Amino acid sequence: MSNTLAVATIGGGCFWCVDAVFREVNGIHSAVSGYSGGQVPGHPTYREVCSGLTGHAEVVQLEFDPSVISYADVLRIFMTTHDPTTLNRQGADVGTQYRSVIYYHDEQQRETAAKVLEEMQAYYDEPIVTELSPAVAFYAATEDHQNYYNKQPNQGYCSYVITPKLQKLRRLHSEKLRTTKA
Repeated sequence: MSNTLAVATIGGGCFWCVDAVFREVNGIHSAVSGYSGGQVPGHPTYREVCSGLTGHAEVVQLEFDPSVISYADVLRIFMTTHDPTTLNRQGADVGTQYRSVIYYHDEQQRETAAKVLEEMQAYYDEPIVTELSPAVAFYAATEDHQNYYNKQPNQGYCSYVITPKLQKLRRLHSEKLRTTKA
């Protein structure tokens, strides 16, 4: 493991789903659910973001060890555990706050993300609509939204939406997963 962690900020629908996926991935040091990309100044609340009026997306900011997992592999996992072809929607979650988005933190991340988006298009019949934008202010969600799936695995949304995503992750990316849950 290196001493230098990198940051990735991604959104693919409800942040509970993205958070749950990346908590299982080897090399991920932390996953923080929150909001980014809005036009309203200041720290938005969950209710404000859910209204769709702030312009923020539900995102997860990851700290990862690039000596263990590359940024490109983080994005490949992201792109295969949500539907990047639906505009402002993931399943029953509808609105701009649920958009598929990659917020890049530097030019190298932008270039890598563009290549991964192009590479992944071959796996989808419909065009990928994932937004690729420079990172802007990130606002962490409240503690009750952090690590939600592991705290509430039997909650309806978790059982019907997140558990199938985790099953897909395990099927498609088993070689990238932690050998023991952290």
